[in-house]
Amino acid sequence: MGILNVTPDSFSDGGNFNSVAAAVDHALQLFEEGAAIVDVGGESTRPGADPVGAATEAGRVVPVIEGILQKRPQSLLSIDTSKAVVARAACEVGASIINDVTGLKGDPEMAVTVAETGAGLVIMHSRGSPQSMQDRPTYADVVREVREFFQQQIQQALDAGVKAGAIVLDPGIGFGKNDQHNLELLAHLPQVMIDPHPLLIGISRKSFIGRALEQADPAERSAATVALTALTRSLGARIHRVHEVRPNLDALVMAEMLLAN
Repeated sequence: MGILNVTPDSFSDGGNFNSVAAAVDHALQLFEEGAAIVDVGGESTRPGADPVGAATEAGRVVPVIEGILQKRPQSLLSIDTSKAVVARAACEVGASIINDVTGLKGDPEMAVTVAETGAGLVIMHSRGSPQSMQDRPTYADVVREVREFFQQQIQQALDAGVKAGAIVLDPGIGFGKNDQHNLELLAHLPQVMIDPHPLLIGISRKSFIGRALEQADPAERSAATVALTALTRSLGARIHRVHEVRPNLDALVMAEMLLAN
């Protein structure tokens, strides 16, 4: 899953793809490098980010989704949003997956929207808002609590009419978790997973890598991201949300070859 942030303030690539033309071109490049999915986001969810209104967010992402599909009609696109109205607008112009960083907790209409549009659903675990989520997060047992959250939110989605086969789970690395929580989740992915739902991992260039390796610039974290992509695949992750597709895809190819033997 290639990342396309159509925002001025995302932590790694904010402002790089503010124009529709630049965003469309980058999406096509991500597909050319081997992405199966491109995840389009119009609101930064990095720690400390300010929220934007639904109209602003939709105005950023809808023209980009339309532009990508005009040039590459077979593209599989995800809309990264916690707002049901934005998700619906994106699906109406061709998005196929709704990636909700709040795991259906941000908008009471989201589960019904997913069911009515027939979209795939990524349920991500997070705590708090971008403004508060890194304010001393605490867990008694982060692995158990994330798994219990998944169980609850899967049931909410099913009750709303979402098909079980449409649901993907994301433990939300860096969202309401400190560095130790992140490492515990990554090391115990098999205990987080709930069959038959695939697990999505988003660790690309994240701050916990920077702190561990003393790399202030997110662009310096590419090698560590690639290593974690291979390791998390060996632990059962099936979808990897990344900024740089080619090196991470190469890592996945090699991991798959080892797992096949």
